Amino acid sequence: MKYRTLGRTNIKVSEVGLGGEGFEKKTQEEVTKMIDTAIKEGINYIDIYNSNPEVRSYVGNALKKYPRESFVIEGHLCTTWEDDQYKRTRNIDEVKESYKDFLDRMQLDYVDVGMIHYIDDDKDFDSVFDGEIIEYAKELQSKGIIKHLGISTHNPDIALRAVKTGIINVILFSINAAYDMLPASEDVDILFEEDTYKERIYQGIEPKREKLYRICENEGVALTVMKAFGAGVLLNEKQSPFKKALTPVKCLHYCLTRPAVATVAVGASNVDEILSSVHYERATDEEKDYAKILADAPKSAFTGQCMYCSHCAPCSVKIDVAYVNKYLDLASIQDELAETVKNHYDLLEHHASECIECGLCMDNCPFGVDIIGKMKEAAKLFGK
Repeated sequence: MKYRTLGRTNIKVSEVGLGGEGFEKKTQEEVTKMIDTAIKEGINYIDIYNSNPEVRSYVGNALKKYPRESFVIEGHLCTTWEDDQYKRTRNIDEVKESYKDFLDRMQLDYVDVGMIHYIDDDKDFDSVFDGEIIEYAKELQSKGIIKHLGISTHNPDIALRAVKTGIINVILFSINAAYDMLPASEDVDILFEEDTYKERIYQGIEPKREKLYRICENEGVALTVMKAFGAGVLLNEKQSPFKKALTPVKCLHYCLTRPAVATVAVGASNVDEILSSVHYERATDEEKDYAKILADAPKSAFTGQCMYCSHCAPCSVKIDVAYVNKYLDLASIQDELAETVKNHYDLLEHHASECIECGLCMDNCPFGVDIIGKMKEAAKLFGK
């Protein structure tokens, strides 16, 4: 495993990191196997946005046998668990209670990077950086409980504002070859309209995103990467905007060739997927080369796709939207997984048919997904 310096923090981190979404709906034994595999392969950077208490406890139990200095935790503030669901919160009491729970369950005396979770618009940015949340984060930093401050965002405008504060050392940012063609916007729906992809879109990185990468590199602000595979979309020829499938190695190489990127937190959900990503370190130049696929890309739109990020939560009737969408996509594009999907049909149909079409999930979704339409499609498909 190769290691990079996490910007001005001077922390050494593995090029391939581990994202928290892969730990959801796993047993303690499964989580432990994943953690053990990751550390054996040299992965030392782990992003935990999860508010799920089981995930926090399982990961903490898996890590406790390793020396604390052997792993680096990117742990999120502002995520809480309410009514058995993930919720992003800006309520300071909920933030404090949830972060204490995070530290206790993860069995941590300190967090390497305290990540203020999911800021995508200016109003939210102002409320965080002019209010109690940033003061609480600074307080934790002054006590050594958080070593460095960061934010997670999908919006380059917000990322640039974070850099300008001078107090943010790490930004968890959504990067992949498709996203890099998209302009900054608070209305993320605009990013997926067809007009966005006409003429200029396949001519290189969108200027504002390139500016972000360069400024972060110059200022010593590290970028850690989420959504490197586009939730699997870029790995599938039928769904990829390039009309050709990229490999995990190509996706990783694209991200790791952006300025300021220190590590890519892959959302691996099992040991094999971890090993598939770690193969990057042994890959040939030919395996890494993504240039031809991008150069030959057709002029077509990258429509809203579910990233299974759970930002649509909480659901008023407790539907696990990301879970349903994941298996709906699997049923639609991966014939070899048909039997696996069928094993979940009863639960999936039950979830999807409960949708009351209130639209809250669509308001919360940062990727412009027609969630209500997908719930209807899932209810019809899985109800057969």
